[in-house]
Amino acid sequence: MEQSGTSTPLTGAVQGLTSELVSALRSGGPFRLAGSVMEAGGPEAADGPALAAVRVVGADAVLPSVLRRTPPGPDDLAVFGRAVRVYPPPAHASPASVWSHWAMQQALRRLDASFDGAPDHGAEPRAAWLEDAPWQSLTHQLAVLAPLAVPAGDCAVTRVARGRPLDVARGFVRAVRRRDWLQAAGAGRWLVLLDDVPRTLGLEAGLEFVAQMGDTDPRVALQVEAARLMRTGAPV
Repeated sequence: MEQSGTSTPLTGAVQGLTSELVSALRSGGPFRLAGSVMEAGGPEAADGPALAAVRVVGADAVLPSVLRRTPPGPDDLAVFGRAVRVYPPPAHASPASVWSHWAMQQALRRLDASFDGAPDHGAEPRAAWLEDAPWQSLTHQLAVLAPLAVPAGDCAVTRVARGRPLDVARGFVRAVRRRDWLQAAGAGRWLVLLDDVPRTLGLEAGLEFVAQMGDTDPRVALQVEAARLMRTGAPV
């Protein structure tokens, strides 16, 4: 699902959800995904900006549970599962949209043993479109797919990233120079998981700089906080 710049209710819902996720990652406190969606009609609501925001945020909507290894509540799983079912990729969806949905399915499987996704929708998508991408395009796509950058994550996208650490590092530097803080933050999140990243990159200082410059955008803060937790070996 693509977030429309003209969809003010959706944009606000995404910003609100992302801000709550950032707070939970920073504090280590409890996070209730169900709260905002219930206000929009309960965990079974079939539409509305709050549930759509979960789909836009993707697998990161359960990131506190993933990184801090704390089980989500039943209502949270109901909301997350509802977003997976209500917003499947449309026909002819972009590869990034297909991968984003797959990442949500995988996150739900890890957190909810009772989840039984449709077999034809559970297969890992292809990543041939990414394997030979120029480093600029690779970095852009990896930033879009940052929710796949989690500890012990293994899929075609992560394998491509592992094989091209220098290209991702180049993309991180380019994004910083272009003041594209969201892309830089997403690339930085990937880099903390990759081997053979040049020490001269100064990734830790670079992420701090990105956090300072992009501090008005909670999406940037979310990626930076995820990178920090993974870099320090959370959970806390």
